[in-house]
Amino acid sequence: METKILQDCATDLLEAATLLRNGNVVGIPTETVYGLAADATNSDAVRQIFAAKGRPADNPLIIHIAEIDQLYKVASDVPPLAQKLEKQFWPGPLTIILPKSPNIPSVTSGGLDTVGIRMPSHTVARALIRLSNCVLAAPSANRSGYPSPTTAEHVYRDMCGKIAAVLDGGVCDVGIESTVLTLEGENDVRILRPGAVTAEMLKKVVPNVTIDNAVLHQLENGKTAKSPGMKYQHYSPKAKITLVKGSLEHFTSWISQQQNDTGVYALVFDGEEKFISVPCLTYGIDSKEQAQQVFAKLREFDDIGANHVYVHAPIADGIGLAVYNRLIRAAGFEVIQV
Repeated sequence: METKILQDCATDLLEAATLLRNGNVVGIPTETVYGLAADATNSDAVRQIFAAKGRPADNPLIIHIAEIDQLYKVASDVPPLAQKLEKQFWPGPLTIILPKSPNIPSVTSGGLDTVGIRMPSHTVARALIRLSNCVLAAPSANRSGYPSPTTAEHVYRDMCGKIAAVLDGGVCDVGIESTVLTLEGENDVRILRPGAVTAEMLKKVVPNVTIDNAVLHQLENGKTAKSPGMKYQHYSPKAKITLVKGSLEHFTSWISQQQNDTGVYALVFDGEEKFISVPCLTYGIDSKEQAQQVFAKLREFDDIGANHVYVHAPIADGIGLAVYNRLIRAAGFEVIQV
């Protein structure tokens, strides 16, 4: 099919909303990454998302809403803790897993009886949800396993000919997918996927915050993936990725030993490039910048023909935990300590 590029204007927003209402798939901007959106209550439309991405059917989708009253249409139960969290963090990059209502088909939830729900803060995304009069299932708008898209151009390159349109809302502010959590009692939450809403932020609202083992390790055999980003290798460019932990001094010494290999590159923090003996890209000076840039940089390595990329690992706390989580999955859990 022809994939249209639509702009952030009244006419194009209305066209995108009409496409969604009629059962089509549209790439949309959010503050996290671009999403591949369809009416979450329309099984046929949702199946088009899985087909376009090449996504495994047991990998659940997140539902995006624009108003709180929509929450009660897609969740069968909204306990007090969920209400407390949405009042603190919505609109924003937080997904809460709740029991799904009968309105949500099994294909949307990956066969689970729960579903992840969030209210994006991106004004274009929320306007589109309102105009379409749909709640939108919207995983990241990339082919399955590839780095998530943070620009409309990324989406178009991955999805041209597979979806009806891409709505250009600019570069994503956050750059990584939402934090996903599940409720484990009246005062307990478990982070299944870290994001810009950090454990430290959650602890100011919820007494007990646990980080699931699968955030930094492979999901155990036989375990069900309750959230996107838990079960499969994700975020990987064509180039092989290896995550390298250690000080700049040790990383610099170690990477110099790899410089004779063909197609070797490094991904390092801003300012470190002057010490690196192989071609490299940088991805920010702190965790927030690294989150904003990491996916775009991983894609750029494919554009320049890298074969093997050694990534200087970020610090794994705050939003840095989310960056580390994406990189360890991009590396297929291959980590070197130097």
